[in-house]
Amino acid sequence: MNCGYVALIGRPNVGKSTLMNHLLGQKISITSRKPQTTRHRILGINTTEQGQAVYMDTPGMHQNEKRALNRYLNRTADTTLLGVDVVVWLIDGLAWQDYDAVIFKKLARANLPVILAVNKIDKVKDKTEILAFFDEARKKYPFNDIIPVSALKNINLEQLEQLIFSKLPAQELIYPADQITDRPTRFLAAEIVREKLTRRLGDELPYALTVEIERYEDLPNISKIYATILVERDSQKNIVIGKQGEMLKKVGIDARTDIERLIEKKVYLQLWVKVKQGWSDSERALKSLGFES
Repeated sequence: MNCGYVALIGRPNVGKSTLMNHLLGQKISITSRKPQTTRHRILGINTTEQGQAVYMDTPGMHQNEKRALNRYLNRTADTTLLGVDVVVWLIDGLAWQDYDAVIFKKLARANLPVILAVNKIDKVKDKTEILAFFDEARKKYPFNDIIPVSALKNINLEQLEQLIFSKLPAQELIYPADQITDRPTRFLAAEIVREKLTRRLGDELPYALTVEIERYEDLPNISKIYATILVERDSQKNIVIGKQGEMLKKVGIDARTDIERLIEKKVYLQLWVKVKQGWSDSERALKSLGFES
């Protein structure tokens, strides 16, 4: 069987989490239109008759390192290239960005098979532009394969999966066949709450916001989850709670619905909002909140 690790890399907000979820056929990574939604390395394990592809969804590679949180995100993205077998570099449409030059250098140092996946191809009307872009891409880097895809519309994802499996080494399964991620349910629950905050608040969402599960009780007929939403200022707390608590209530309903779908059990979800000043710029605070490189 062909089994191995696959790094999904790219700039923030290019669709890496959406791609992994569609390749798995199940939602593991949270998604939104806001850059840097993904903050942790998350494994998505796909076991088929061909073998096992262990996808590593990571934060987007970016230049901004002003805060400790930004530095953590970059470290996490960079270390993804260590110990993997194949790299899938996802880019957004037929355009290069300034920071891509840095990614080219990182790939050259890693010396791994690289598949360039050009995302959102459904938005390109003139197909001759695709061929011209592919020719340009091959001059920039010796990609093993280049494939146009749409992570959201499921275009060419089966073909991408075949390319990935063809480059994985022949070996035994790395994880049990029925395992789909390396993350515990309480981590996934916290991420779902953060996703609903991101989607509900949009541009109002404080960047320095995180979710911590204080207590998780897995009872026979119901799971009780007590979560704290951390922000850095009182004004941010008011935004998250909303007028007469309406925003927090909506977020709770959205999150509970998705968590129940994930664990296939009834869920009681209690949310609090607390102010923890400066947490996003403190290495010590990040470590205590589970941000480990």
